[in-house]
Amino acid sequence: MTRLMYIIIVVAFLDTFIQLPIITPYSLELGASYTLTGAIVAVYSLTNMVGNILGGHWIDKFGRKKMLVTGMVFVCIILLFYPLAQNGWQLFFARFFHGLAGGILIPAAFAYIGDKSVEGSRGKTMAFTGASIGISAIVGPAVGGVLAARASIESVFILVAVLFFISIIIVHFFVQESFVTTEKGKFNFKEFVPLIKHPLIILASISAFALMVSNGTLAFALPLNVEAMGNSTEMTGMLLSTFGIVALIVFLTPINKIYDMFSAVHLVTGGLLFIGIGMIILSFTTTFSTNFIAMIIYGLGFAFIFPSMNKIIADASSKTDRGKAYGVFYAFFSLGAVAGSSASGLFADILGLPFLVCAIIMIVSIIIILIVDRKIKHA
Repeated sequence: MTRLMYIIIVVAFLDTFIQLPIITPYSLELGASYTLTGAIVAVYSLTNMVGNILGGHWIDKFGRKKMLVTGMVFVCIILLFYPLAQNGWQLFFARFFHGLAGGILIPAAFAYIGDKSVEGSRGKTMAFTGASIGISAIVGPAVGGVLAARASIESVFILVAVLFFISIIIVHFFVQESFVTTEKGKFNFKEFVPLIKHPLIILASISAFALMVSNGTLAFALPLNVEAMGNSTEMTGMLLSTFGIVALIVFLTPINKIYDMFSAVHLVTGGLLFIGIGMIILSFTTTFSTNFIAMIIYGLGFAFIFPSMNKIIADASSKTDRGKAYGVFYAFFSLGAVAGSSASGLFADILGLPFLVCAIIMIVSIIIILIVDRKIKHA
């Protein structure tokens, strides 16, 4: 059952990554202004946070499978509205509802995997989820760009809708429910208060926020480095693929034993340190070799962090509140994605050093995580 969920995670994140190279040109093609185009790009992550929180509540109330199928059905339908958009505002509202629906299905998938994973090997299980996302990150932008160029941008959305339709059938017939409560209460924010205050969930959420800030900075500023080197966007794609490939090597080889051998907190702080070092290298050098080395280091950092923080959430939650715990966690994930891209642009305008500012954020995050971890140990 868990193996099928890895396929679902590939499709769910492919939905995000495949749109990276096309959503901006599609918005402009529909006549959207630069301001509206920026809003179209950002609104998905913003409404995704709302979907994460609401979805987390419903996942614990109505079951992982039911909410996973519900989220996928809505995403599948919404994707078919993208090719029908006639102007920027119609595309904006498609993205608005897409973010809400997507915010439900990701926590549901991870709550299911958390339920099915065994505590002694949970780190390795989460490494495979990281590999699933890594595959989406490598394949998605390439497929989206090629399909849009050789067929049409609209065909990209139709392809993803078809993949979701197939996934819905797989989940409906082959995935069994892992947990559902008989309590069907209405949404109550007070249910989230203990989770928001839980030190381990705070720790994992800070990690998620920092990781996505670095990812947003990379998406914004790496093309500027490549441009400064006098290279094309193909070089940007190659460098981004490098970090994904490095992470996949860690996720899928015997190296993944580290997730069950070492403390998740130590792996997270070590990963953030690697990312900080990579950002410093990117900040002060504009040669291909140094950028390539920086992306290898970034890939190692990403590989250390992603499974570890998901493991922390699974360990810190029980079946009765795991959906809400992942909802809170992925809300910080989405918030980091928004903050990373917007803040890097702001600091690029003000200081011209987005990578260096990101490195400082990584160091501050490490300090906060170590303080929280120390309080946990002395509690």
